[in-house]
Amino acid sequence: MISKSILHLDLDSFFVSVERKHHSELNNKPVIVGGMGDRGVVASCSYETRKFGVRSGMPMKIARRLCPQATYIKGNAGIYTKESHLVTEIIKNQVPLFEKASVDEFYADLTGMDRFFGIERFAKELREGIIKESGLPISVGLSQNKVVSKIATGEVKPDAMSVIRLGEEKQFLAPLDVNKIPMIGNKTFQLLMGLGVYKVKTLQEMPIEVLEGVLGKNGRTIWKRANGIDNSPIIPFHDRKSISNERTFHRDTTDITRLHATLVAMTESLAFQLRRGNKLASNISVKLRYSDFQTSTLQAKIPYTSADHILIPKAEELFKKLYNRRVLIRLVGVKLSGLVGGHYQINLFDDSEKMLSLYNSLDRIKNKYGERSVVRAVSMGARTIGRMRNPFDGEPPIVLAHRNQ
Repeated sequence: MISKSILHLDLDSFFVSVERKHHSELNNKPVIVGGMGDRGVVASCSYETRKFGVRSGMPMKIARRLCPQATYIKGNAGIYTKESHLVTEIIKNQVPLFEKASVDEFYADLTGMDRFFGIERFAKELREGIIKESGLPISVGLSQNKVVSKIATGEVKPDAMSVIRLGEEKQFLAPLDVNKIPMIGNKTFQLLMGLGVYKVKTLQEMPIEVLEGVLGKNGRTIWKRANGIDNSPIIPFHDRKSISNERTFHRDTTDITRLHATLVAMTESLAFQLRRGNKLASNISVKLRYSDFQTSTLQAKIPYTSADHILIPKAEELFKKLYNRRVLIRLVGVKLSGLVGGHYQINLFDDSEKMLSLYNSLDRIKNKYGERSVVRAVSMGARTIGRMRNPFDGEPPIVLAHRNQ
């Protein structure tokens, strides 16, 4: 069996690096990109600010206290998206199989390429090519799987390369703090520290049954990752440009309450799918089909977003403009297009820490218990809304007949 070779690529302090690319006077100076208000959030910070304790996701008011001398920038989602596309195209032209995990993070499967040239040499040249063509610093980690490669990248940052050869995984991971393992968040980290588990080496030596008893089903996955075991596949890059949801009613209707509930539920579902797939939309359209099969569509440009509180009011506004015939409605649909890769944080330059926390909490609940486990009260009647799979998993969209409601 051929051992895999998985390369992880991570653009260093991406938003800051883009700002420096376009404004060289920011080089070697502390820079923070994020919300400008006191309730804003740090979206990206330069390494010069980190010695003061500044971190991404931190409330801006705390960052200002820790590093008042930094240059503070609101950020420009459009420019960041353009630069992300540039790096994506460079990788696409060099690598046969890759995954775009977010606006600034990629995985590439280099398995078998050593039959033609050395994989380490290829990874080194790919990194150097990205730096030369994009003008952006990038760090990479190479190992036999995604988890170890990602950790290796994090350990070598900024602007460097790390190689963990086959058989060296446990040795590499052992001295690291346990929260370096992906999947160990703050709550699990605190729990493990309460048990006296601080280093990965301790996790490696613990019986897997003990971890399962403490952490449930996640305990087995964490134990495997601590031991350098990971079989998660590369999800092939599929540059999907739009995502939509339509509902054909069992009986044509003019029930405004029902129509509104369906519209909100569909938009809410699409927004969640965007966030789950690390996507942002720049265009929204609403479609109505009347009982006489006449179809009307209206669309609007919006700032890049994946937020319910922005998308739902816009969908409602378009619906009100469209629905002017007072004829029975057969179908209602919502479509989000102009999609780009990016976390919702890319759009938090005007939003608050409270709003970010709300969406993070909602999405954790939905990911764990199902998309319809928590919804707006107005959309509770639209019970058939929701998806069983991630539309951004790299697979072509599945075409299904409209479900009746």
